[in-house]
Amino acid sequence: MPMMRPKKIKKPKRAKLPRPPGRRPKMMAKPSGNSRRAAAEIGELVRQRAQAEAAIAEARKSNARLREAIDILPQGIVFLDSEGRYILWNRKYSEIYQRSSDLFEHGARLEDTIRIGVARGDYPEAAGREEEWIAERLAKMYQPGARHEQVLADGRVILIEERLTADGGIVGLRVDITELKQREASFRLLFDGNPVPMILCALDGEKILSVNDAAVAHYGYARAEFEKLSIRSLQAFDPELPWAAGRSSDEQAARTWKHVRADGTLIDLAIYSRQLMHGDQPAMLLALMDITERKRAEARLAFMAQHDALTGLPNRNLLRQRMDEMLQHTRRSTDKVAVLMLGLDNFKAINDTLGHGVGDKLLRGVAKRLRSTLREEDALARLNSDEFTVVQAGVTRPEDAVLLARRILDAIGEPYLLEGHSVVIGASIGIAMSPGDGEDSEKLLKSADMALSRAKSEFRGTFSFFEAEMDARAQSRRKIEIDLRDAIQNEGLRPYYQPLVDLCSGRITGFEALVRWPHPERGMISPAEFIPVAEETGLINALGGLMLHRACMDAAQWPDDVRVAVNLSPLQFRTGNLLSVVTDALRQSGLPARRLELEITETLLLEKSSQVLATLHALRALGVRMSMDDFGTGYSSLSYLRSFPFDKIKIDQSFVRDLDANRDAQAIVRSIVSLGVGLGVTITAEGVETEAELSCLRAEGCHEGQGFLFSRARPNAEVISLLRAQRGAVASAALVA
Repeated sequence: MPMMRPKKIKKPKRAKLPRPPGRRPKMMAKPSGNSRRAAAEIGELVRQRAQAEAAIAEARKSNARLREAIDILPQGIVFLDSEGRYILWNRKYSEIYQRSSDLFEHGARLEDTIRIGVARGDYPEAAGREEEWIAERLAKMYQPGARHEQVLADGRVILIEERLTADGGIVGLRVDITELKQREASFRLLFDGNPVPMILCALDGEKILSVNDAAVAHYGYARAEFEKLSIRSLQAFDPELPWAAGRSSDEQAARTWKHVRADGTLIDLAIYSRQLMHGDQPAMLLALMDITERKRAEARLAFMAQHDALTGLPNRNLLRQRMDEMLQHTRRSTDKVAVLMLGLDNFKAINDTLGHGVGDKLLRGVAKRLRSTLREEDALARLNSDEFTVVQAGVTRPEDAVLLARRILDAIGEPYLLEGHSVVIGASIGIAMSPGDGEDSEKLLKSADMALSRAKSEFRGTFSFFEAEMDARAQSRRKIEIDLRDAIQNEGLRPYYQPLVDLCSGRITGFEALVRWPHPERGMISPAEFIPVAEETGLINALGGLMLHRACMDAAQWPDDVRVAVNLSPLQFRTGNLLSVVTDALRQSGLPARRLELEITETLLLEKSSQVLATLHALRALGVRMSMDDFGTGYSSLSYLRSFPFDKIKIDQSFVRDLDANRDAQAIVRSIVSLGVGLGVTITAEGVETEAELSCLRAEGCHEGQGFLFSRARPNAEVISLLRAQRGAVASAALVA
């Protein structure tokens, strides 16, 4: 097949655009040199304009950042130009001057806002001197120097600080210091008006910044002179500052600081310190507590704690310290220590007859004579009311103590002229020596005390050395006290009852309650052994109360016409609660008061106490019968019977024993019975043991008898049997009749 030629593709014709009217086509010409220069200049202008716009944008951005930065500051900031016109200010500045913030504009003058603020009354300090105040304010602004304060109408206080810039502008800083000024005012009020002396000083103590009026008055310096001193110059001895590192305020107060007043006198201070800011500098505030008088009082109390107030002599505590020192010294040598315990004889009688004032002067006189008798190395102390102790050092043999004891007795025995009275007093001395009688102070004092007890009881007016047997007796007495205390607490004591018999009819009218102690180890202990111990130790009150309650409980079960008699110790009246003890015993037992008889001795009335008589009358008012026991053995006086109306008088057994053969005793009994009949009281004879004694008592007209002839003391169970037997005998006699 013949080859086919490709068909030609026709190109599309370009469409003709319509020609704008009035324009003819021109031939393109090559640009000239002037055109090129113009184009370059235009490009440069565009570039510069773009740079300027970028710079302006960056400046605006920086300004926004600056404003944002100064707006978050807590202080007020303002920028002024050289003519005092506003350029920039932050939010805090507007808040501080909120009453004038509507006037703040770019280009506005600060002077104009100040004038308007003055006219509005925003600045109370300008009142009455407006132009003068404005001039002063502008001078401080254009010629800035130190910071100054400004008070606003709402009471706020603004601290102003201003500085000039290099181009003559002004940068101002405003700080609201109202709260700080209030704290300062409060501090000033507490500081200046505080009655406690206070000092504000530099932290190193070298400069005193301020003192209050109380400190000026207390130290005696003029204020100007005071504020030139340092804390160290006030301190008498210790150069260390009170607020030394590591010491707490309590530790400062616990330590005493001695300061010097203007007149040179020393004062003791407890110093409390606190660090604070004084302006922009740290300082120390000191509160000064004058404890001079307290220290003196403490010294006096310390002296009184170790000395006798009347004589000024050391007391037992200080004496024991001195003795321990002396004994420690003797352990390194062959010397001994002698302890001489001295007791004045019949000192109570002088107090009672001449009064306590004379008694006190006598004790001071004795102390003075003792001091003059002793050597400087000897110790002297007053231990009790009328007891003194001498500790003799450097003793080599007992004869040294004897010589001293005799000198002391001779010195004390000389008369004393006191308030117009010539007073003579004797003394007894107990002597103990180390190491044989004790190696420590307590043991030696105890041994000397036991020796004194022997000297008083057996000799009087002389001296006695300690012996080992004394300690054995003392230990036995101590054992009785311990066991007695336990027996009272556990009701180990028992009342036994001895009958009181009507001598005419032979009928039992009552029983006297007598305490008995059946000891689990020692058997029945005699009252003569434990009653003195009870009275010396004060246990007699508990013992007497126990026996009273037990006796009332037992007697309540007896026939209605049988009474119970209970002995009272004089010591029971001194506690002041005897009336309530008796009342409680009657109430709890149900025993009628008329069936209770309380026996007292004459020694109770020797005290002539209004309290004792009042108690006796109160007991009798209850209906209780009162009996005087052991009549005729003490200081018998008819005045006792007149001072109180007793129901019964009991003749002591010493007058009843062998009455049938003793005419003097018969005369005494006859007188007492006659006295009882005259007074209308019952007379009871104690200690009746024989028929002959009974016959004499009946012949003299005695009413009642008590003693072994009738019966020994019996426990309550036997008493009930005895009363039943008596009732049976009475009933049998009635049947026979």
